[in-house]
Amino acid sequence: MKIAVTGKGGVGKTTISATLSHIFAEEGKRVLAVDADPDANLASAFGISREKISEIKPIAEMTELIEERTGAKPGTLGGIFRLNPKVDDIPEEYGYKFDGITLLITGRSKEAASGCYCPENVFLRRLLRHLVVERDEVVIIDMEAGIEHLTRGTAEAVDAFVVVVEPGQRSIQTALTVKEMAKSLGVKNVFVAANKVRGEQDVNFIKQGIKDMIFIGALSYDASILEADMKGIAPYENSPALVKEVKEMKNSLEQHLGNS
Repeated sequence: MKIAVTGKGGVGKTTISATLSHIFAEEGKRVLAVDADPDANLASAFGISREKISEIKPIAEMTELIEERTGAKPGTLGGIFRLNPKVDDIPEEYGYKFDGITLLITGRSKEAASGCYCPENVFLRRLLRHLVVERDEVVIIDMEAGIEHLTRGTAEAVDAFVVVVEPGQRSIQTALTVKEMAKSLGVKNVFVAANKVRGEQDVNFIKQGIKDMIFIGALSYDASILEADMKGIAPYENSPALVKEVKEMKNSLEQHLGNS
């Protein structure tokens, strides 16, 4: 299964991505968790220590590797470079492995705009395509708000886009925008997961706002998630309620995909 998790900043997509990864790994599946958000907080959501995080270098910042594989120096525009660089060894060579999960931080070049035709973006797009299209693990991608950095072939191969929303108009608008972007790339399965809900009234507000999008479940507002962040541990370890609700979301997601 290949799942891309997106949503407006601060809605909890990283917490859900990390918890889903743990749940799949708990089932005995090999999991590849990909942090494709420039803010790169997925390692923290796994409870990885600051010292270890500092040792995990984002792929986009590996300038020598990108130059070696593409034949062009990162930061250069246009020119001639390989459009299909070797990437199949990246997860094994540069992923951080723990508890049946391999964490890969892709990052984004500080010099390059997200849509530029340059070696680093070509390399990252090729890597994402490899992870989604060619790998046989469960792949969970923690994305920034939007999917414009995916190619059509990559987006079509994702089994599900899960847009995380919280009670609020801006969050819901992001979900509706993602749906339209996904549709333009040929993606059929776009789902909504609610977070930080305080009761049935919040759930109903979100369901009304997302119109005909498929709702797969809600996570209750939970102070233990903030507490986990303060302690530097994974919410998965600190909040049984979170794990229960994310498992329910996962079951709903699998049921919908099985019926699609």
